[in-house]
Amino acid sequence: MLLCLPTSVSEAQEYLAEGAVPIGGATLVWATWQRDGFPELAMSLRDVPEANVLERETVGGAVVLHRIDDRVPDVLRLAAAAVGTGAVRRAATVGGNLVGSALRCLLPAAIVLDARATVLESDGVHETDLAELVAKRPVLLSLRWREPIACAYRKLAGEAGGPPPLVVASAVHAGDDGDRLRVAVRDGYGVLSGSAPCATDTEEALHALRATAFGDLPTAAWDVVRSEVTGLLGGRGAD
Repeated sequence: MLLCLPTSVSEAQEYLAEGAVPIGGATLVWATWQRDGFPELAMSLRDVPEANVLERETVGGAVVLHRIDDRVPDVLRLAAAAVGTGAVRRAATVGGNLVGSALRCLLPAAIVLDARATVLESDGVHETDLAELVAKRPVLLSLRWREPIACAYRKLAGEAGGPPPLVVASAVHAGDDGDRLRVAVRDGYGVLSGSAPCATDTEEALHALRATAFGDLPTAAWDVVRSEVTGLLGGRGAD
């Protein structure tokens, strides 16, 4: 296997057009390649500047998870810190987690930040939403979002060998028509999301949220959502 290390987006695009397979941090693909065979050409974005940015409102797809710190909102920082072991976080990348992983541990956080993705395909660079990112699985160059007023993240304890633990991410954003609450829940391997205005009291926001896709959540999961939203809206401005 030949590993390509482009230093620019245009060079990465050329390798992609030649059939190079994105490797990310290789934490997910290595075992599969050992079993099924290695590709002739692989590509890492670790030397591409646009894929390594780490700022308050953007993160690159090649950023390894252990680098994600308080430069980003807490919801994303805590989500990254909860992925795997320290060894995994030192190798796994943002792009690998969102595009290559079935668990997509960072996805709930990205959803509540209302993030947009800049992606690289063989025909060039495009901006897209998270739904298309997950469905089409292009090469992720970076995520960008607006700074939230407040945000929170909670991951329940899981059992070894059991189903993925429940994750609840939430954030409040300012808007022209008032503040808006966004919540995303990973329940098993699926992710549900919804939003509601939160200019009034917490119970009204929860009622509006329950009328979205969260109406199908099991009672135990909804109780965690209720607790998280209550804490978030009660402590707005503390992020």
